[in-house]
Amino acid sequence: MRVNSPAGTSPLVPVRAPQAAPDAAATGEAAPAALQSGVLGPAMDALREMPEIDEARVAQLREAYQRGELKFDAGKLAALIQRYHGDGR
Repeated sequence: MRVNSPAGTSPLVPVRAPQAAPDAAATGEAAPAALQSGVLGPAMDALREMPEIDEARVAQLREAYQRGELKFDAGKLAALIQRYHGDGR
């Protein structure tokens, strides 16, 4: 998805919930415990502490839209939603 961001702001980046790592026994690989606790643990903790929605960014985009700096295309949004969720077939 491409959004024309107002000057001085960064473009939107889709955010998805982290997915569980595959079971080490299922993949035949064992992840080192030091990696899990030393790197992944703090990263997962930081992700859990982040808000699910960046309210400041939402407000910034809302204001840009109200000023006419962002265009809204309902058809394009509908197509993106349908593509993301599948068309039910």
